[in-house]
Amino acid sequence: MNFKSHLKQAPSEPTPTQSNDSDSDAEETFHDARFPPEEEAELLSQSNSKKSDANTLFSKSRYSEAISAYDSALSYLPTYLDLELAILKSNISACHLKLSQWKEAVDAATAALEALDREDPPSSNSKDNGSNKASPKNPENDDDKVVELPSTATPSDETHLLHTLSLRSSRLQTLSRIRSKSLLRRARASSSLPPSLSTYSTLERAHSDYTRLLTTPALFSHIPPAEQKMVKGQVLELEGKVKEARERETAEMMGKLRELGDGILRPFGLSTGDFKVERNAEGGYSLGFGGGGGGGEGGKGRG
Repeated sequence: MNFKSHLKQAPSEPTPTQSNDSDSDAEETFHDARFPPEEEAELLSQSNSKKSDANTLFSKSRYSEAISAYDSALSYLPTYLDLELAILKSNISACHLKLSQWKEAVDAATAALEALDREDPPSSNSKDNGSNKASPKNPENDDDKVVELPSTATPSDETHLLHTLSLRSSRLQTLSRIRSKSLLRRARASSSLPPSLSTYSTLERAHSDYTRLLTTPALFSHIPPAEQKMVKGQVLELEGKVKEARERETAEMMGKLRELGDGILRPFGLSTGDFKVERNAEGGYSLGFGGGGGGGEGGKGRG
């Protein structure tokens, strides 16, 4: 079976041109199409088989071939299975790291993290404020909760509930583990980019990823002890590199602005050297006239 062409047949909802209600085009509602359970299971089985082949190639250090095999696994995988997609993308990132293909490793790890955030979005409290408040959709900060069965529950109900909770706990652990690996891989790749691609934003991203790992116990616990020490060291080391990159890029930007300003001011007998740029306490900049006659009238009298 040609699964690539088969996957295109998944949508079962009508498109706007297929709608029977021509007067309600503005109110069209789209739903994520899913395969019937039997077809989904078959596609997932095919994908897992290709993933197993890729894992074997990776273990034999045949990283380029492993990437191709992981891509093949992706071609069978239903696109709405975000956790499974994240695992494959994270594995692809690991292959690129082994090949020192830093940009490709960053891109694959980012795709993995985006899929994980679709599957289970991190809480805004955890992401923005470093808070450990529980979120029902956040495995990194999910507190233990007491689940009570109704008084009419049967032993079969209890067994089913325990099985469901066990599966949920296992899935949340997998989400957290893959998020930890993907953040670590993206941080490594971002901080290893060559000078031509390394910028303030890429270094800041690496520092942010390492910091998130270090300050989120549920993520940090998945990192082997030897690498935990590396993460702590990278957080400190990258602070200086981020600062240097920011100052360097700011200086380059100011240089380009001076060139542009000189081109504009030259017909008036002025240059950017006639103006003084000073950084204020808030981190911004103020501009003052400091050449020629010194004041506004002196400026007007030139030329």
